Amino acid sequence: MDSMAEIYIERARNEIMAAESLKKLSEEKTQKQAFRIPSNMTFYSSVISHSYYAIFYAAKSILLTKGIKTSAPEVHKKTYDEFERHLVKTGLLDVKLLEIYKEAVVKANDLLQIFKREKWKGGNFTYNTIPQANKIPADKSLKNAKFFASNIIKVIER
Repeated sequence: MDSMAEIYIERARNEIMAAESLKKLSEEKTQKQAFRIPSNMTFYSSVISHSYYAIFYAAKSILLTKGIKTSAPEVHKKTYDEFERHLVKTGLLDVKLLEIYKEAVVKANDLLQIFKREKWKGGNFTYNTIPQANKIPADKSLKNAKFFASNIIKVIER
C-alpha cells in the first residue's frame, strides 16, 4: 500500500479515536471532573466534525490506492466527486458507503453554518443548547464514521 494511503488510514483512525474520546468526555461525569470541565459542557459538535474527517481521510486513502490524488482548492468536493466516480459508480464499493459520506458532508456544512452565524452574532448571545442538542447527530456520525472507515480499510487490505 502507498505510504500516503497508510498515513490517511492512520489519520482516519485518529479522528475516530478523538471523536470517541470527546463523546466520552461529554457524557461521563468523572471524566469531566478529572479535566475540570463544567457539567453542562459537551463536545458533540466536535464529535461530528472528527467523524466527518475520519470519513474524508478514509476516502482519500482508498482513492490513493487507485492512483487518484485530490488536492486544494476544493479538496473535500474533489475527494467526494472522485470517490463517487471511481469507486461507487464502478461498483467497487457498496452504495451505502456513499450515502454515509454524503450525510457526513451535510453535517460538516451544517457545523460551518452554525459557526458562521455565531461569528456574525459577535458573541452577543450564548447558546448553551447547541452542543447538547447535537448528541443524537453526534452518535449517528460516530457510528457512520466507524462503519465507513472499517469498510474502506477492509477493501484496501484485500
